[in-house]
Amino acid sequence: MNKLEVTGPSVPFVRVVMVVLWPAFLMACVSCGVIFSLVDPEEMVLLDHHIHLSSIGFYTLGFLVFWLLGSVASSITVLLMLTGRTAAT
Repeated sequence: MNKLEVTGPSVPFVRVVMVVLWPAFLMACVSCGVIFSLVDPEEMVLLDHHIHLSSIGFYTLGFLVFWLLGSVASSITVLLMLTGRTAAT
C-alpha cells in the first residue's frame, strides 16, 4: 500500500513525497527572499486592520504559505504525470 503503481516499476511513496516537497521547499525559500525583500512585514495591513505579528512570525507564516502553494503545484504535476502514464497504456 505504500507504493504507487504505474506502468513499469512501482515508485516508493516516500520518493514521490520528496519529489513534491523538495522543489516546493526551494521555491518557498526563493519566494520568501523576493517577497520580503520588497515588502516590510511590519507594514502589512489586512482588510484595513494592522496585523499584530512579529517579523519572524510573518516570515514563518509566509514561508509556510509559499511552501504549501509549491506543494500543491508539485502534487498536481505528479498526479498528472502518473495519470498520464496509466492513460497512455
